[in-house]
Amino acid sequence: MARVLISMPEKFLDEIDSVADSENRTRSELIREALRSYMYRSQLRNSNKAVSNAEILDALLG
Repeated sequence: MARVLISMPEKFLDEIDSVADSENRTRSELIREALRSYMYRSQLRNSNKAVSNAEILDALLG
């Protein structure tokens, strides 16, 4: 597995560690899951936007 170096404020890292500890997960697991969730929501937004744009175009051309 590849490693990635990121920078963040200490306070934010402390909060991440606190959540990870409360869920009995590693910091890496928590961050990976957060990124998966972000990417999934982004894909949904882009998909919904594409559908909306197609509907607008269809109405204009229809």
